[in-house]
Amino acid sequence: MKFPLVALSLALVGSCSTLRHTQKIELLKESIVFEDSKTIDTYLNTINEEELKEHVYAFSTDEFEGRRAGEIGHHKASKFIKDYYLKEQIPSPLGSKYYQHIPESYFSGGIKSSQNVIAFIEGSEFPEEVIIISAHSDHEGFNDTEIYNGADDNGSGTAAVMEMAQAFKMAAADGYKPKRSVVFLHLTGEEVGLTGSRFYTQYPVFSMKNTVANLNIDMIGRVDEAHASSPNYIYLIGADRLSTQLHYISEAANKEFTNLELDYKLNRDNEPNRYYYRSDHYNFALKGVPVIFYFNGEHKDYHQPTDTPEKLNYKLLEKRTKLIFATAWYLANSKKRIVVDQDS
Repeated sequence: MKFPLVALSLALVGSCSTLRHTQKIELLKESIVFEDSKTIDTYLNTINEEELKEHVYAFSTDEFEGRRAGEIGHHKASKFIKDYYLKEQIPSPLGSKYYQHIPESYFSGGIKSSQNVIAFIEGSEFPEEVIIISAHSDHEGFNDTEIYNGADDNGSGTAAVMEMAQAFKMAAADGYKPKRSVVFLHLTGEEVGLTGSRFYTQYPVFSMKNTVANLNIDMIGRVDEAHASSPNYIYLIGADRLSTQLHYISEAANKEFTNLELDYKLNRDNEPNRYYYRSDHYNFALKGVPVIFYFNGEHKDYHQPTDTPEKLNYKLLEKRTKLIFATAWYLANSKKRIVVDQDS
């Protein structure tokens, strides 16, 4: 038997003895819409390891030549993503082109022009408010002897976004259109200074003030050494830095649907690798948008040509994708948008 979301949220924090925690819970209770979890389960369960695996293998092929931003391989990969949305009949806010063009002049180091790919499901009640689910599509390219196919980095994130888009589309077709718009954003240039997300946040398709949250996915298909004996985890970075409500909603979605270990070790202020600053969510956070960065941690194949698709744990990729989908569903369908109540 599933329990109401708010009850789960209260259970997560235990007995809140301080006024501060009580106020946070009250804020959460005010913002969350009550709905039958069976509805979410229906579309959550359309996300499956077989389709995720198919997407990762297709996106990590040698044909895309390591997907280096500005190069022909990445252009082909962008078309692959665009063609998927066309096939699924998921529109773009940019009309038929789907591409947010980034000129060569915006890049440095001789990188040629590139593009972000954008699709969306328009909201039914608050269409101007958006939840952005993002993943970078570029990688390291190739050298004289090897191709860096980037199956985990970031074929895993790309596949997850595509699979979630399909699930939201199915829900909308069945009459469960999200209250807020859900945007599926595939970003170029992450590997060369977070360039695609910097461009998007400077020239947004949807205004930053109406961007409710950014759920950013970068490497969620593998297991790092720290979790070799307990792989049922995901690192969450940034969830509590700008919005308390986002943090509690994320934890409640996990408790209700996926029961992953949410590891916050890499979210510490003094974390030496500074992951909070190293993927595309950071440019959204700089604009005051609450963010979550989903990450499996580094492994021996990180930024190596050995980051290949047969090494991913697709059952775990499915579970992690379901967590992100459930979190996005709650954010898109809450009675009130989450508030920024932290300064980070």
